[in-house]
Amino acid sequence: MTGRKPWVGDLIHDGDADRLGIVTDVQGGAVWLLRPECGYGRWTSGRPDRLTVVTPREEMRHRL
Repeated sequence: MTGRKPWVGDLIHDGDADRLGIVTDVQGGAVWLLRPECGYGRWTSGRPDRLTVVTPREEMRHRL
């Protein structure tokens, strides 16, 4: 896990929802749009301090 701010394409752990997800968009620097690592659904987070980067987007490209 890294200590950097989550951004689009990062695999994150959402501490509030207690689930893994991928950041799909950041709106106004205040709302993070997230989707599950696999499967369907989406959710939002307004607390980036509760989002921990598990795999940065640069490494995610190599997982595909």
